[in-house]
Amino acid sequence: MALLQVQHISKKIDDRIIVDDISFEQEALQKIAIAGESGAGKSTLLKMFSGHEQPTSGTIFFEGKRVIGPEEKLLPGHLHIGYLSQHYELLNNYRVEELVWFNNKLEETDIKQLMEICRIDHLLQRKTNYLSGGEKQRIALCLLLAKQPKLLVLDEPFSNLDPNHTNILKEVLNEIAERLKITCTLTSHDPHDTLSWADEIIVMRHGKIIQQGKPHDLYHKPANEYVAGLFGKYNLLPPTTAALFGIHSNGNSLMTRPENFRIFKTGSGVNATVHAVHFYGGHYEVEVLVADTKIITRSDSMEWNVQDKIFIALH
Repeated sequence: MALLQVQHISKKIDDRIIVDDISFEQEALQKIAIAGESGAGKSTLLKMFSGHEQPTSGTIFFEGKRVIGPEEKLLPGHLHIGYLSQHYELLNNYRVEELVWFNNKLEETDIKQLMEICRIDHLLQRKTNYLSGGEKQRIALCLLLAKQPKLLVLDEPFSNLDPNHTNILKEVLNEIAERLKITCTLTSHDPHDTLSWADEIIVMRHGKIIQQGKPHDLYHKPANEYVAGLFGKYNLLPPTTAALFGIHSNGNSLMTRPENFRIFKTGSGVNATVHAVHFYGGHYEVEVLVADTKIITRSDSMEWNVQDKIFIALH
């Protein structure tokens, strides 16, 4: 039996449908990311299956038992599901160690392990009003883990973090799964956060699931342009341009990623002209024109200049 079962969940506020007939399952220790643009219904879905929002219809089961919504109980939430929203708050003017030990019911060695995993053991003497956003978030996460959840639910955990704190949080989440054996679900709109972390991704739009599958499949075989755009840059080649590369698409446009192309100064391939070159640190994006079609390609070298006549090939 799956750890979490979401069956035909919908949420309607007045005449507006926020979440529309969604079903999925999550196995123990399976990492699921829910992706989609702002307003897709991601946060509302998380709140419903963690017991913080009442579904209009449908049923949610956790470990085979129905998750009770906040309209059916005094205190919202689920004993074994930890939910960290985007708007977590810490008490001001307290030392971190005071917050961690307050109402703690774990053994000393266990809570020290949580502090180590969450990378906050060096912050214990600091007051909460002198912490960065990423540090506060990891403290809130530690407090949540002290309640020993079996499922951890995070709403846009990377959204306001700089790259350094993002990388630290990713390491923390990996250790939570590996050392504490806690299952995790999160939402994000950034492909760098979901593709490298998730075992499975659910893509939402207008309250519905548009596509669900492994990160590799969603990246290389997106259901439509919306899904393609969520996970990075892409090219949409019209049938006539696709035919230049020897691909007959039966009148349909062909979706490709920048890394699907190789560009050459000499040799065989399709004639192209360099239109623009952009530096992104680890690589260059080279925009080329093939006939009237602009194609984004990727290169490791800076040997390309605007107006260069080159050759391009699919691989």
